[in-house]
Amino acid sequence: MRDVTALLDPPQRAEVIGTVLRNNPGMDQGMAGRIVDEAVKFVAAVAGVPHPLAPSRVVDEGWHALILHTRTYRQLCERVGAFVHHVPEAPAPERRDPEALNWTQRRIVQAGFPVDDALWLAPTDQSIQVAARCQHSDDGGPIVIIPKPKG
Repeated sequence: MRDVTALLDPPQRAEVIGTVLRNNPGMDQGMAGRIVDEAVKFVAAVAGVPHPLAPSRVVDEGWHALILHTRTYRQLCERVGAFVHHVPEAPAPERRDPEALNWTQRRIVQAGFPVDDALWLAPTDQSIQVAARCQHSDDGGPIVIIPKPKG
């Protein structure tokens, strides 16, 4: 298995964790670290596929925090081989494919990372509270990979 902590320098990871903590008062540092690590895995997995994938609501919180640290995010995308754009949509359960999270988790495993299953909750599961309030469909719209894979 690949080590997700190799994709961010420790000071970068600490800064992103700090952003998650500031956006989610009362969250413990361990949970914030898990969320950031899972978001890094998500970006690495998405960068390697020709079709869009979707994060869970909880993992999206970490992705939002990563993006706010533009230099860190750019370096992460360079390390994984593609810039992954974030284009949020308003939550709309009727547009959500229930298999999207399963496909994404399988891709994370294929990319060589373990999945933190507890963070891949259905959008209606509010057992882990986070500030992120957007949705990503898997129909080719909201997640754009540059450069687009050939083939």
